Amino acid sequence: MDRRLWKNVDFVLLAVVYAIIIYGLVIISSATHITQGGGNNPYLYVERQAIWAIISTVALLVMMTIHYEDLLRMSKYLYGLNLLLLLLVEIAGKVGGGAQSWLGFGSVAVQPSEFAKIFIIITLSNLLARKQGQLNSFRDLLPVAIHVGIPMLLILAQPDLGTALVFIAITLGMLYAAGTRPLLLVIIIITGLTLAIGGVWAHLQGYIHLPLKDYQLKRLIIFINPDLDPVGAGYHVRQSQIAIGSGGLWGKGLYQGTQNQLNFLPEQHTDFIFSVVGEELGFVGAAGLLILLFLLVFRGLRIAAQARDIYGVTMAAGVVSMYLFHILENVGMTISIMPITGIPLPFFSYGGSNLLANMLGIGILQSIYMRRQKILF
Repeated sequence: MDRRLWKNVDFVLLAVVYAIIIYGLVIISSATHITQGGGNNPYLYVERQAIWAIISTVALLVMMTIHYEDLLRMSKYLYGLNLLLLLLVEIAGKVGGGAQSWLGFGSVAVQPSEFAKIFIIITLSNLLARKQGQLNSFRDLLPVAIHVGIPMLLILAQPDLGTALVFIAITLGMLYAAGTRPLLLVIIIITGLTLAIGGVWAHLQGYIHLPLKDYQLKRLIIFINPDLDPVGAGYHVRQSQIAIGSGGLWGKGLYQGTQNQLNFLPEQHTDFIFSVVGEELGFVGAAGLLILLFLLVFRGLRIAAQARDIYGVTMAAGVVSMYLFHILENVGMTISIMPITGIPLPFFSYGGSNLLANMLGIGILQSIYMRRQKILF
């Protein structure tokens, strides 16, 4: 790659990403040094996350050197690889967190559904670019639905409802960026919500059977009223609200949160890590994190707006849509305005596969931004 391209790197975006990662390591330390520490090493999870951060940095640099248009030329192969990995999960996957979502490689386990999001962003961008100006009806969107629907059904079969919802968010964001009529997207969203709510109601009434676990259905409805099952499905939300509410303005102090340190908070280093921030660092700490996440999304949107072609616009929109949905869903479920779906907070929650996939997304954004114009001397 031409060295002059490095002058076009969005260093602000990189600074924001690494600030979030470092912040996350501090909170993971607090969340795991007592309740989740492995053996004699209370900082085992911090060390693992730091190692994944180094691996992800290498992947980021590699992705930045690849012209995003070269990724599009490999679209068919990437789509096939995506389906192959998801099928392998169905055949030989390991169960974790209630879902058969993992592939084991010795002592290391990876989650292909995380990388499926990156694959679908690249391959869908190629499809949308070829159909630019031809996305004006439901019939026009049928190829898109099939393209996204096949891997999404494989993910639902694991079952991983959260990642399947991320697929929907990515698709809608990319369709909008590709010039699809906004009214058509609004109709799709309203129709989808209506069918989802109606389907859950019909399942509960015994009229149909949805291919979802009982705990997943409870998560979809319990956020409306956690008191329906305060010691069961509603327990997580109640404890999260208690933690965040008790933090006040400045919080109880790092390593001092009672809900966190006494293990009342569930999955406090992954799904409910924002609750740890709210309890121990209060409104100030939570607001600081949200500002960093806002800057992440803002810089991504800026890159999408400055992309030089439809490929760059749609790919950047897909990456930003992925981050935005993760943020809204993760933060929202901790304060009971969104259902619990087990979606981590980007660059912040513990998890190697998620961190690696998110860094690949940053690599795509940087590749688009670095090549937004002719090389500057």
